[in-house]
Amino acid sequence: MSLTDQINADIKEAMKAREKDKLAALRDIKAKLLNEATSGNGDVDEAKENKIILKLHKQRMDTYNVYKEQGRDDLAESEKFEADIIEKYMPKMMDEAEVREEVTAAISQLGASGPQDMGKVMGTLSKKLAGKADGKLISTIVKEELNK
Repeated sequence: MSLTDQINADIKEAMKAREKDKLAALRDIKAKLLNEATSGNGDVDEAKENKIILKLHKQRMDTYNVYKEQGRDDLAESEKFEADIIEKYMPKMMDEAEVREEVTAAISQLGASGPQDMGKVMGTLSKKLAGKADGKLISTIVKEELNK
């Protein structure tokens, strides 16, 4: 079952259960996916879907943190609820050991020898691990490995 099909099924369930907040979050995901499909070639592959889901989750968490800082717990709670729903559709992220393995493989493959090669290594890994690993984690591990 594709992500779009899963979201459509969950929208139907939320409508039947009269869960307004969940329904709003699911409709937002669906709208973003449809927007991507209509603006492109009409087909959204899994990598694009994952990128959209990750972006939506990050936006919700950023907004949640801003509301918390400003003492707006009512709004923060709503954003956190939506982030939790979006999180269910996020791809499984790679752990640190898996990322480190990919980084060391890329460094040896590219023949990178020091910090001056960070851009070359990051460029390759950013494309390869898009939607599978956090960019900050990749960057941190690349710095560590190149500074050895």
